[in-house]
Amino acid sequence: MKKVSLLLAALILTACFESPEKKCTDFKIGKFRVEQTINGKRSVTVFERNDSIEVETYNGKKDTSSIRWVGDCEYILRKKHPKNRQEAIAIDMKILTTSKNSYTFEFGEVGKSKTFTATAVKITD
Repeated sequence: MKKVSLLLAALILTACFESPEKKCTDFKIGKFRVEQTINGKRSVTVFERNDSIEVETYNGKKDTSSIRWVGDCEYILRKKHPKNRQEAIAIDMKILTTSKNSYTFEFGEVGKSKTFTATAVKITD
């Protein structure tokens, strides 16, 4: 009886520490805004994404990338018209957490361990 009580208590405790449910599919399409501070300067990026294309606007310039979804919460971005080798490198995007109208994501070059984190706010569906 004592073992059953301990097992039941352990199950209840682990259930309480479950990570919140991610609703990544809510963010597969739509228009988003990301604000970051890079080298002390505030920057704003707006991008619109459908299932296979993402159009990003940064400093008044538009750029188009193809999207390959690896799972519900991860995709690979590849610029459609890279201007140099650096722009040709694919970017791995992973959604870490979601809320009602935003998500926090991690991104970095495919094959590299260095990553960055940012939060995107959904502007429209």
